[in-house]
Amino acid sequence: MNGLLNISPVYASILVVMLPFFGFLMQAVLGKKSNSGNIGLATIILSVCVSFFAVFLPVWNGAPLTERMHWFTVGGKPFYVGVMLNNLTVLMQLIVGIIALPVHIYSRAYMRNDPGIHRYWMFLSFFCFAMLGLTISTSLLQLYVFWELVGFASYLLIGFWFTKESAVQANKKAFIINRIGDIGFLIGIALVYTHCGTVDLGELFGPQGVFLPAVNADGSWLTLAGLAFFLGAMAKSAQFPLHVWLPDAMEGPTSVSSLIHAATMVAAGVFLLCTIFPLFNETVLLTIAIIGCITALSAAIFALGQYDIKKILAFSTISQLGFMMVGVGIGSWDTAMFHLATHAFFKCLLFLAAGAVIHEMAHFKATHQLDIDPQDLRNMGGLRRYLPTTFVCMTIASLALAGFPLTTGYLSKDSIVVQAFEWGFHLGGIYLLIPTTLAAVSLLTAFYIGRLLFKTFFGKFKFAEKLQKGELHDAPIAMTGPMIFLAACCLFPTCSFHPFDYHQSWLLGGFHVKTAFAAVAEMHSAVPLVLTLGALAAWGVGWRWYVAKRYPLSKNNRWVRFATRQGYFNEFYQLLFVKGTEQLSRGVYAFDHYVVDGLTRTFSAATRRLSVAAHWFDRHMVDGLVNLIAGTTYYVGHLVRHVQNGQLQSYLGFALTVVVLGILYLIIK
Repeated sequence: MNGLLNISPVYASILVVMLPFFGFLMQAVLGKKSNSGNIGLATIILSVCVSFFAVFLPVWNGAPLTERMHWFTVGGKPFYVGVMLNNLTVLMQLIVGIIALPVHIYSRAYMRNDPGIHRYWMFLSFFCFAMLGLTISTSLLQLYVFWELVGFASYLLIGFWFTKESAVQANKKAFIINRIGDIGFLIGIALVYTHCGTVDLGELFGPQGVFLPAVNADGSWLTLAGLAFFLGAMAKSAQFPLHVWLPDAMEGPTSVSSLIHAATMVAAGVFLLCTIFPLFNETVLLTIAIIGCITALSAAIFALGQYDIKKILAFSTISQLGFMMVGVGIGSWDTAMFHLATHAFFKCLLFLAAGAVIHEMAHFKATHQLDIDPQDLRNMGGLRRYLPTTFVCMTIASLALAGFPLTTGYLSKDSIVVQAFEWGFHLGGIYLLIPTTLAAVSLLTAFYIGRLLFKTFFGKFKFAEKLQKGELHDAPIAMTGPMIFLAACCLFPTCSFHPFDYHQSWLLGGFHVKTAFAAVAEMHSAVPLVLTLGALAAWGVGWRWYVAKRYPLSKNNRWVRFATRQGYFNEFYQLLFVKGTEQLSRGVYAFDHYVVDGLTRTFSAATRRLSVAAHWFDRHMVDGLVNLIAGTTYYVGHLVRHVQNGQLQSYLGFALTVVVLGILYLIIK
């Protein structure tokens, strides 16, 4: 129960979360005075140290710990906020911190002299706070709150250079698509609360990780809830067809891309599915596996045609997340977390190395006043001579991504593919299509990362005639230092003392997952061997095409164009949703203007004319008749009034007149 310095791991984990938040507040108060990054760096260093010594070591492979406190009450039912510590949560919290630390160090050099650097450090600390809080949430509602904070922080970071239109469009795109997923997440929470009366993870799943209310649950709502949660994970982890926001998110600083793509925001979807895995039934799991498989394949194909170095890595991230989703879908979520952990290191390194290359290319562009894109592979080549440290680090990360032996990627990715084949053989028939596709994607992965490596570091530098001695060189130690650390983490001792058997991994051993399918011994040797030989062959083809200059395809090849244009998904969404919404808006406007407003104007005109007629009738007919009667009465009364004047002679004269008129009447009659 007690950790470092007798601090409870529960309180230590709260400190891990709050340290970056304190850093955020301090930097927000200081404003432009806080541009060194010292506060953010100090808080993340302390956070990582506390996370490792006071949380991870005491809790790993120990009894789970949970601490709750009352939050609010609705309808007599209390809601709690708290901390849940088990192998899954403490591992995820540690990974987030360990990845954020080198990114902070790297950023001190990479983002130096940026006019908005004070905002950068503030947003970065806030992002780390939100992601660290997400990892240890004790209820679905609390997890959802941090989930939204992570999305908001990523919105700020992706659009950090808000004066650039492409960055503004990218962060809006990310925000809108993630709102689609968040609706699913919220629907899932509502369904679980409606049928179970609680959203507390401990009450739902218990210490054994079994969905406790399932015995009284109707399978239909479970399927709907599972699919709703998966929709949330699809958007956050950029799964097909909600993947289109992630390549555009490259508009943010490269250090931000590294943090988002490695183990934080995009990994949150996988972490969510692993957290609530007992909730899923066979229908939901199969859906997850199919979507993950489609995502892995499509993103790998799109990566083949990209020339922007960061977009290749972006599609690589999407593809690898597809692998993790398949791991969850086949019921082997432990391998998904295993790959999430290893992927965090080599993908973070790939982005930081790409940032170092872009950093030097940008300086070269500015020096020679060239009109080039410093991120375009076609403007590079032969850089290994000038950036040897970056080249070595990126090669190690590429080997890990491609799944070569002696790297962490070899162990984690093969663990998913092997178990996918075991799952496929267990079910038989068409189910074998998923593991077969994953094997093909593994070869495509080796090819596209080999293409990136060869076009960047081999061959001849395109602008060699302009290059002066010492002009291109490795980045400063503040940038290469974190890269060297991450390169060491990409090697197998990080997660296992056995370089070829993923079962020996201490990390994978922390999760005791029982799968529904039996192990197939032959797969554990055949699959890694085939994938390794295939990766070597893919690199051989890449060398022949991009270094030996024997590229056989035309730039106008329709398949190359299909990959380069990302399968035309952006155009399709632009046409269907953006243009469709605009056309619908125009149609609704026209209907409102010509039909609704037209009818309104017609009725208004008719009403006005009717009012005029009614006014004339009232004034000349109704009021005229009344006025006539009144005038006549007044006139008669006026005449009679002169008779009744109190003079006797007037009365006699009036009486005489009446008598005379009467006599005349009788005579005439």
